Amino acid sequence: MFTTLYKKCLILAAHKSSKYYLAVISFIESSFFPIPPDVMVIPMVISKKNDFVKIFLITTIFSVLGGIFGYFIGTYFFDIGMQIMNFYNYEDKLISLKNNLANSNSFYAWLGILFLAGFTPLPYKVFTIASGIIGFNILVFILISLISRGLRFFIIAYLSYKFGSLFTLLIKKYGTKWFTIIGIIIVIIGLLIYLISKSNV
Repeated sequence: MFTTLYKKCLILAAHKSSKYYLAVISFIESSFFPIPPDVMVIPMVISKKNDFVKIFLITTIFSVLGGIFGYFIGTYFFDIGMQIMNFYNYEDKLISLKNNLANSNSFYAWLGILFLAGFTPLPYKVFTIASGIIGFNILVFILISLISRGLRFFIIAYLSYKFGSLFTLLIKKYGTKWFTIIGIIIVIIGLLIYLISKSNV
């Protein structure tokens, strides 16, 4: 199933209305669809280099809007949200998380997890729905989603624009590892800044 969907996304990337399809894929990927929009972003930027900023913006904006939709699935359609969580094997983790989010440390932990979900290959949709289920602050959710998704898609669009097919090969071989490492480093830096500012108060 995943291979078929992957191939269909590649076909859509070459379509004359590819930007509209990219917007749709970016939106639904943030709430339930399993294939990330990166699959379309890379070939689209390589074939339409002058549009790389537009492609990055479309992907980011509609991914965040899809994340908000996922948030509301978690908030108002609990059963549907739990079915999606169960599909990705995150149901048990969510239950323990919901019980522990009352203190501020858990709040900041979820902040870091949400950033990683938006930036790395973690299933972002799981965390958009989970944020709605646990009642995470929606304004903070939108802000972190904009930062993490925007940073991720800008890097992908810019490097596709700069290095073309070479970047395609690198992302296939090392993409998961490097995005995870970079994401963790950013979260650690953010945590250190928070701890330093807290100690100076």
